[in-house]
Amino acid sequence: MKVAIMGAGMSGLACAITLEQHGLTPAIFEKRNCVGDRFVNAEATFSILNRPVNNDLLYLQQNFNIHLRSTDAVKKLVIHSKNEIGSIDGNIGFVNIRGRHKESYENQLSKQVKSPIQFNSAAEYAQLCKEFDYVILAPGDGIYACELGNYRSDLTCTIRGATVEGDFLTDISHVWFNYQIIPRGYAWLIPFSEKEANLVIAYPDYPDNIRLDIDVMWNEFYHLACKQLDQNFTITDKFEINRYMMGICDKPRIDNTYFVGNCFGSISPGLGFGQFAAMLTGIYAAMDICGLGKYEELVKPLFDNYNNSLVLRRFLEGLDDTKLDFLIKNLDNKLTNNLIDFTLSKDSNFELLKNLTPVIETWNSFHSKNLSLK
Repeated sequence: MKVAIMGAGMSGLACAITLEQHGLTPAIFEKRNCVGDRFVNAEATFSILNRPVNNDLLYLQQNFNIHLRSTDAVKKLVIHSKNEIGSIDGNIGFVNIRGRHKESYENQLSKQVKSPIQFNSAAEYAQLCKEFDYVILAPGDGIYACELGNYRSDLTCTIRGATVEGDFLTDISHVWFNYQIIPRGYAWLIPFSEKEANLVIAYPDYPDNIRLDIDVMWNEFYHLACKQLDQNFTITDKFEINRYMMGICDKPRIDNTYFVGNCFGSISPGLGFGQFAAMLTGIYAAMDICGLGKYEELVKPLFDNYNNSLVLRRFLEGLDDTKLDFLIKNLDNKLTNNLIDFTLSKDSNFELLKNLTPVIETWNSFHSKNLSLK
């Protein structure tokens, strides 16, 4: 049985590892010159976004024999709005590194793959689907799915980030929702060492946002982050992604082709992360090929999770700075603080996205009707 994997990112490598565990040797094609050959950035997985799984690293290890090391556990998430600062404390999730860093998830996965990776590959899907019994599309974006008429794009976004040097506690991450600076978007500061962190802004490319000057936006946020964290960060590396598609495929499999990772739609529109879902799509595709499950059934919870996250994105976009201030202020309310911290930690089994989606959908519908009447 001949299997081709297009892309040596997290989903493609997770697929390769799983295939090898069941006696298959895939051909892996990567257009870059090495695994993780792009900018370095820090990301996080939060248990509340992956329920019913509470510990994604332990889950991958125990169920699929895939071993990954985080840079640290997230013990506190500090949330900033325009005028308020709140926090969520507890066992919230994990921080990891992406890209060309030697400890990135991509590089950790590549060390568990035995099959050769063909770097600088010019292989195209039309060629591979004729030569192989199965093709795993894992290019890192939804372009192939779009070209095949198998993708629903829900929004595009612009992302600018930098590696910054400073003094950090690696178990504390920060997120900002300040629409005066980043309209309908957000920003992260995620440390991946005691001296380095990733500082990122992201916002949807709606017409009124496209007109904004990203340099002005970035500079204003950068100085705000420096002020609020009482540091003067030194920028050592930069990256920018323009109009990145966020969406999901219509069908996870067509004929002999499996759509995995971002080609499937693993990125969460709510807060922008999707490493765990990406790896699961690769694993599930391999399981289907090995006769251990049906891909269309295995990924149903991932479809649900994506759509619930999209509802959350629409909810966040419908707020203004006053409403955001109110929500953030009440995170540390004496009456609700402990309940919120426990519910959002990995010690809880409460499926926040699933359970709150009907309520949020009602609010979104009400908000949309009010806007249409104005």
